[in-house]
Amino acid sequence: MTAASPASPAPPTAPASWRRRLPGWAQRWGPLLVPVVFAVADALLVNGVTLGLELNVSLAAAAALLLRRRFPAPVFLVTLPGILIGYIWFAPMIALYTVAERRPGPRLLGVSALLLAAAHFVPWPVSDFEPTAYRENTLTLIDACITSVGPIALGLLVRTRGELAARLDDLTRSRRRADELIAEQVLSTERARLAREMHDVVAHQVSLISLQAGAVQISADDAQAREGARTIRELSVRTLDELRHMVGILRAAGGDLEQLTPQPRLADLPRLIELSALDVAYEEADDARRAGRPEAVERAAFRIVQEALTNVRKHAPGARVTVRVTEAAAEGRGLRVEVRNGPPDASAVAPGLPGGGHGLVGLRERAVLLGGTLRAEPTDEGGFVVLADFPKVPPRP
Repeated sequence: MTAASPASPAPPTAPASWRRRLPGWAQRWGPLLVPVVFAVADALLVNGVTLGLELNVSLAAAAALLLRRRFPAPVFLVTLPGILIGYIWFAPMIALYTVAERRPGPRLLGVSALLLAAAHFVPWPVSDFEPTAYRENTLTLIDACITSVGPIALGLLVRTRGELAARLDDLTRSRRRADELIAEQVLSTERARLAREMHDVVAHQVSLISLQAGAVQISADDAQAREGARTIRELSVRTLDELRHMVGILRAAGGDLEQLTPQPRLADLPRLIELSALDVAYEEADDARRAGRPEAVERAAFRIVQEALTNVRKHAPGARVTVRVTEAAAEGRGLRVEVRNGPPDASAVAPGLPGGGHGLVGLRERAVLLGGTLRAEPTDEGGFVVLADFPKVPPRP
């Protein structure tokens, strides 16, 4: 048996739906042991239960099938005496099927087929062979050829089916990956388009507001009017700065964002309150200023206060506002941010600013992503309260 081809790994096969419903041990040991059981039954049916040369050789051939997956060619050779001496079929045919499935070299399969056909055709003992029995020898030869070709054809078919299933699986994964890349490209294009729209529309309008406020600041005679114009101009500049930051994020589309404008943190809250033009009392506990707090938590706290003040300006003009930033250690939490306002002033004029009701929804989602909570509800005094808690260490994404 020097014609054996180099060993090659068996192809993965797709399990049938009925096999997936079997227990784990049955899926693991069933395909190995069931052929052995059939080979043993074949040996006992053909040779009886009395120990002798025929039965011993047949049982040895059946037992060798336990190693057929690791040593398919040697196991096939061990089973050949079973069909020559013991007249069994199952063990050598199963062994030849395994050779075709796992070692599909043409030379090895050709030699194996000839050996099985010869072992089937030649009788035991060899002296019983009748060369002149042409009709009987022809039928036996045809039977031997079918016995040899059938397992090889079935083994090659199963191997080809496994290879096709593996290639189909690879193709499915490649197509899924291509769809993901296309989706990412579409998202990147949409981000770039949105960035252009934001720059062309919003930045232009805010720039005009800043220019007009600068003109009023220069030409106004009243000190209070100049101060108001200065505040408007400063707010416009800050808005443009944050807008450029957002546009940079949209254009980066997952790139390096370290060179973009830094986002506001808790240290920027006093300036935000100063520019809000509201009656705000700011309270910050000393332990809330500790260093090393995650930037994402401080940024989310700043945005919550910013959105709450915007809502007060929209819906409760003239109301008194209290902003508290504390360390909520008593509840096992990290940072607590509370924005509470009273009822609106009846004499104040509502600014009529547009709103879609999405601000607090987005802030609540941001708080949840950081492992925190956000609660927004009216108070008994006719005002409103926004309360957010953040953990000391946000969960990893």
